[in-house]
Parts: sequence; C-alpha cells; structure tokens
Amino acid sequence: MTFKILKSNDIDIRAKIEGSGPLIVLVHGCPESWYNWRHQIPLLAEKGFTVAAIDVRGYGGSSKPYEIEAYSMRELTKDVIGVIDALGSDTAILIGHDWGAPIVWNTAVLNEKRISAVLGLSVPFFPRRDISSIDLWKKIYQGKFFYQLYFQEEGIAEAEFEENIRKYLERTYFSIDARGMKAQKENAITGSSKAVNGKYLEALPKFDTYPSWITSKDMDYLVREFESSGMRGPLNRYRAQQIDYEDLLELTNAKVKQPSAFLTGKYDPVNSFIGPNYESSKDLEDKISKNYENLLSTCLLDDAGHWVQQEKPEEVNQFILEFLSRL
Repeated sequence: MTFKILKSNDIDIRAKIEGSGPLIVLVHGCPESWYNWRHQIPLLAEKGFTVAAIDVRGYGGSSKPYEIEAYSMRELTKDVIGVIDALGSDTAILIGHDWGAPIVWNTAVLNEKRISAVLGLSVPFFPRRDISSIDLWKKIYQGKFFYQLYFQEEGIAEAEFEENIRKYLERTYFSIDARGMKAQKENAITGSSKAVNGKYLEALPKFDTYPSWITSKDMDYLVREFESSGMRGPLNRYRAQQIDYEDLLELTNAKVKQPSAFLTGKYDPVNSFIGPNYESSKDLEDKISKNYENLLSTCLLDDAGHWVQQEKPEEVNQFILEFLSRL
C-alpha cells in the first residue's frame, strides 16, 4: 500500500493505492480521510481491483484551496475524473460515503461514459431541486439549530473545532454512530433542540469509552491529519451548496443511469433530514428508486449509525462485493 500524489484538475490529490485490476475510487466525507476506508481497501485489492482511496481536496495530503468556490460540486467531480485520468484508466467504479456519496453520484451523472458503476453510503442521490439546499434547511429548521447553517459563516466553526480537534472528532464520531444515536434518543437530544445561536458541540452526548469500531490509535492518526490540514476546506464544502444550485442546472430531473447501489445505517441521522426515517430495506428502495435507472441493491443496515463502513465493515464489505459481482 502506497501513497501517490496525483495531478488532478490543477491541484494535488493524495491517494492511497493498493492492488491491480479495474479501478475503484473511494471518496470519503466529513470529517474523514482516506483512512476511513481502512477496512475496505485491502479486501477490494485482494479481490482483483486497483483501489484508490483519495483525500478529498481540503483534507489530508491533498491541496487546500482557500476560496469557497473551489469546493463546488462541479470542481469535486472534476477532481475524481482527474484521478481516473492520472491513474491511466478510461473508466472507474466509484464508492462514496457522507459527502463522498453526492460527489460520486454527481460524478456519475455528469460523466456517464467514464463511470461504469457507483455505490453510495449514507446519502442517496437527489437531482437538483427547485430550492437550494441552504434555503431548504432554512425552511425546515427555521428558528432551530442545524449544523449546516451553523457552518455557513466563515471562521465560526473553524474556531470552535480547531481549538481542540480531538474533542471535535470524538464528539462528532461518537454522537452519530449507533451508540450515540441511541443515547440521543433515550435522552431526547436532537440537534434542533439547541438554541438557534448555539454551538455545534453543545448538548452532544459524552462517553467515557471508545465504541468498538474505532480505537484511540485510529483517532490519533485522524487528529494529526486534521491538526495539519485545518477545517476551512471541509467546511467550505457546506458553504458551496448555493453555488451548486446556481451552477448545476443540468442536474434538474437527472437520474443515475449506471448500475447503482445504496446502503445506510438504521440509526443514521441523515435518513431523517428531509422526511421520516426508512422503515426497512424495501421502504428505502421504494423512496429512492425514482432517482435511478438501474438501482441493483439497497440495504438498511441494523444497529449501524452514520459511520457505517467502519461500524459494520464485514456487512458493508459483503454488500459491496455482492454489488460488484452483479456488474
């Protein structure tokens, strides 16, 4: 397993590369890293694929442009295509989690001939709506705290998080895994129960022990990565959503045409951002299938929260392998 610095879309993208064969690009979310795919990389390489787990721009060893517009969805999709080019491949299979899921979905829609298949975790594909995401959040969470709205003002969240990166990462990871979501439910804690002018870390559940899916050694690596990179890049992705709405007109009524699959954890809070939670894998399929032309499989994974490929690596790996076997 080696790192490569790839020239892509006029910036540097660091990628962890392993294996040989058809290319799979793994795209992480926030606040994550190539490292959050640590349970998937060796397995997929062993199964005969070249695996490239990238640091998204703004993270880790990749370039960190300052401007908000540098983190638009269009630029991020160009980064993925640039990675494919840099690795000498005509096509690739994409797998993404959290923000990485919209990145891979939109890369597939905008570059149909370059992406042979796509799998998303946590966030399904949505075509361009008749309202921007930011305006939608303002409407849904009027008078309430919502983290994506808190992130909009430059410098505020950066100051809160960079004061103690370990605290930020631990509280973020531990609050929305299965254990954290159960604790929030038991104590009637929700993000919107905070004051509208509250801070992100307020009211998040605290735990004295690490969950079983991550170790203090894992956290040490991630803390070093974010202490080095800072938080402006990751937060700029949230701030660029208005740019996406104005820029990506071609995504109106779009569908993902490639063979696709989607998996989310039963306790993932993203499931209820817009509407009610999914009740079953069948309910999940029924609610999202209209946005896909070839949705091969869906899964609502029991006893898993937002960090699903880390919380339930064996189950997620099996889902990925079954999807790949159908291509």
